[in-house]
Amino acid sequence: MQAKQDEYQNEPYLLELLQEAGLLSERDIAQAEASKKPTESLLQALLANRAINDEQIAQTVAVNSGMEYVDLHGFTPHPGLKDLVPLETAKRYKVAPLGSDGGTLQVVVSDPYDFETLDALPHVLQPDIEFFCSTPALIKTLMANIYGNEAILGSGSVKGDGGKGDDAPVIKLVNNMLMEAFKNRASDIHVEPLEKDVRIRFRIDGVLHDVEHHPKRLLAAIISRVKIMTGSMSVDEKRVPQDGRIQMTFSDKQLDLRVSIIPTNNGESVVMRVLDKSSLRLGLADLGFFSDDQHTFEDLISQPDGIALVTGPTGSGKTTTLYACLNFINRPDRKIITVEDPVEYELAGINQVMVKEDIGMTFAAALRAILRQAPNIIMIGEIRDLETASIAINASLTGHLVFSTLHTNDAPGAVARLTDIGVKPFLIASAVRGILAQRLVRRLCADCKTPGVLGERELRSLGLEASQLAAATIMDPNGCAKCRQLGYRGRMTIAEIFKIDDEVRNMINEQLTTPQLRRRARELGMRTLREDGVRKVLAGLTTADEVIEATMSDSD
Repeated sequence: MQAKQDEYQNEPYLLELLQEAGLLSERDIAQAEASKKPTESLLQALLANRAINDEQIAQTVAVNSGMEYVDLHGFTPHPGLKDLVPLETAKRYKVAPLGSDGGTLQVVVSDPYDFETLDALPHVLQPDIEFFCSTPALIKTLMANIYGNEAILGSGSVKGDGGKGDDAPVIKLVNNMLMEAFKNRASDIHVEPLEKDVRIRFRIDGVLHDVEHHPKRLLAAIISRVKIMTGSMSVDEKRVPQDGRIQMTFSDKQLDLRVSIIPTNNGESVVMRVLDKSSLRLGLADLGFFSDDQHTFEDLISQPDGIALVTGPTGSGKTTTLYACLNFINRPDRKIITVEDPVEYELAGINQVMVKEDIGMTFAAALRAILRQAPNIIMIGEIRDLETASIAINASLTGHLVFSTLHTNDAPGAVARLTDIGVKPFLIASAVRGILAQRLVRRLCADCKTPGVLGERELRSLGLEASQLAAATIMDPNGCAKCRQLGYRGRMTIAEIFKIDDEVRNMINEQLTTPQLRRRARELGMRTLREDGVRKVLAGLTTADEVIEATMSDSD
């Protein structure tokens, strides 16, 4: 069987090698040029004229590339070979497995200069691969012997059969990266250009993990593929940041990613935020509240009017908590409108407005407009300035229930933050019903956690005495297949809830300091972030290290 035109990369270079090896003469080439058909390549014409054969080509390129040539005539594959390389991978890359030696997979290819295949297979199959070279015809015969003639000749695309999108190695590399992120519950995918390579990292349960490193030469192709998948980014533009979204289906589930690309000194860097729509269905209990805090917070968000605030740093789960609030109070007799930047998830039965500051649709402008829509409940993604805060407070004082977020370290600190942006203390006291501050800590994997103990450092940091551990269930991370050997799976909220009662309102009006408000809130029963975290450590839900790290700013 003669080689197809696309079996070998860089035909001019290959012909030069064959001439240097003394396998082709000028006369052979001239005759092939004269006889070749319009749709035929020069190499195909040489093969048709029998001036050269596939084995000579394969042996020549093998010697020149340093790859070992293997004669597959009479090679008898053992039944286990088909488990080493999946059929679809063999068809796409036109390769066949030869065996496995000490954990190294042995694979035969027809073209040692097909660098896309050589770069892709270690990521598609396994890192340790030893490549051998043979002819396309012999490889195809071996594939048929391993997988069966019907499987090889049946429908299914192979690499190089017309440039179909899914057949390109870089496309497969990017698709595999997204699928792996989904399977591992990653919240973010980071494609980072370093000086000599490209680093892929996943953020899982709030912690970044190194996943893969690729050759630096693949960076441009990876970035271009991501841009194409968004359908809105310019492939040619590499000087300015770009934003977009990707939607794709994997295992019958819709993947939605928010994409940010920014130029760096080593090339363009990509961060893809995985928008997990399962969070839309979460109730307050699913977030990790103990029953007493859950009831307190449910009472707070069930008020007919006023403002309920959720505070915490970026990445502390504030938006997810707001969505859980909306799920709790969403009923057919209520009209709910949100103002978000951006709208990440579509909520059934809720009107959502996206901020577009470039056309003047700011939080404040959107708020003024939606108040004319007669909503019962308003959710504001974030209170950032006095104008937005003033409109939100006026809305709450005229019979609307308003949810929003602030960036503060603790719940009492939200009062000072509102004062700092210019809100009068008496308006804060009148409008705000309560403030929830929160952090996220990793949950111990329920399938592999093991009994543990708290050392002196942990006891001291958590403010515990050894005598308090008698009824505790202290657990440590272990690691199993379900949690990727991390010992943790998922995250939960630790929270402090600051209820604004008449006494606290008087203190706000008197402009007491945040430490004074905090002390009074503690006297009235407010549990701090660290104290809530300690309860969850003692219940065996998380670890002391998780709570200590998440509540470093907790002064109590």
